[in-house]
Amino acid sequence: MADAAQRLRSLAEQMLGAPLPVRLKAWDGSQAGPPDAPTLVVRNRRALRRILFKPGELGLARAWVSGDLDIEGDLYTALDLVAGLVWERDEDARGLVQALRDPAVRAAARDLLKLAGPPVPPAPPREEVRRPRRGLHTRRTDRRAISHHYDVGNDFYEIVLGPSMVYSCAYWAAGEGATLEGAQRDKLELICAKLGLKEGQRLLDVGCGWGSMAIHAAREYGVSVVGVTLSQEQAAYARKRVADAGLTDRVEIRVQDYRDVVDGPFDAISSIGMAEHVGAEPYLEYARQLYALLKPGGRLLNHQIARRPQRDESAYEVDDFIDAYVFPDGELAPVGTTVTQLERAGFEVRDVEAIREHYARTLRGWVANLEAGWDRAVRLTSPGRARVWRLYMAACALAFERNRIGVNQVLAIRTPESGASGLPPRPRTWHG
Repeated sequence: MADAAQRLRSLAEQMLGAPLPVRLKAWDGSQAGPPDAPTLVVRNRRALRRILFKPGELGLARAWVSGDLDIEGDLYTALDLVAGLVWERDEDARGLVQALRDPAVRAAARDLLKLAGPPVPPAPPREEVRRPRRGLHTRRTDRRAISHHYDVGNDFYEIVLGPSMVYSCAYWAAGEGATLEGAQRDKLELICAKLGLKEGQRLLDVGCGWGSMAIHAAREYGVSVVGVTLSQEQAAYARKRVADAGLTDRVEIRVQDYRDVVDGPFDAISSIGMAEHVGAEPYLEYARQLYALLKPGGRLLNHQIARRPQRDESAYEVDDFIDAYVFPDGELAPVGTTVTQLERAGFEVRDVEAIREHYARTLRGWVANLEAGWDRAVRLTSPGRARVWRLYMAACALAFERNRIGVNQVLAIRTPESGASGLPPRPRTWHG
């Protein structure tokens, strides 16, 4: 069919009620739209069927992951432009039903269906998690969710994360000239300082990842560390790193649910990028468990991504793409909710530091690493899995930059009955 791009652009604009800010390239080689804009490449008619049978974010994600949809030009600019038409307008199936009340939109939808080809919904990409959303956050479902995200292969994560093997927001204390590895080291150092670690203390690292925090704390501060993770691959990698560093007498890595840790008390607990997996309903249980594992006077550093509060919190829904392809069953909460839950568990919250701009820069660094090692990343996983990671990290970088989501370090204390917090007179002296 000649000039499919122009037809597709015209129909899409009728349905959206707004001009497309990106250029379109269709499967027949035709193009339409602003010549200087990033190009959305519709490789085949199947891409249209994916979007039509699952309107909104999930349909677009399926088309992207499968390779039926692609972007030429700057990925960040393209995502920023498309966000205004899809994510910010909440164009899901319900929104489409509302739009279809307009006769012109109905006519455009019929023409788009004809352009899409046979009315058969394509199967979702194999990278999509297929399970009903029920029985969330049991030990079994949490194990499966963590395995989906983290057991992709340690070699793959080495490409994305670089030598630090830290999968959470870095802290760019040294400014523009800092490397990603240096910024991750500065983040670990900041956390250790906030926790007030001293030689001979015991630290519990909840969601210890590949062992970077445990190794840093043991090597630099002389503490004994228990690190827990639900990922078998992470644990095996972390144990080897601990052995290579000569720290097996001070660091123990376990495959264990945080709810099953019973060998407290600990002097300090770090939870870095783990609490997002806990879920809203079990969060108070999580906070109470960590509180119970601390000595009186012990400190918790909770490093967690936060979303903006909504006018109607009951209307909050988990992001379709993230839930289906990235973090199954993950949930974000406003930072105020997190602070409240920690206080309800008995903690005294003493400091909250927002570092969202640092995460945007971190994510852009990870995307650059993935793009530089793209061919190897595809060989180690799959084209679809590599495309999932590229899309989600780039989209999240923009979300942090635009203040749609944030990340916060919350320092909380199990304050003893005497009321002595043990904090220095000027708490922020850990910044130097």
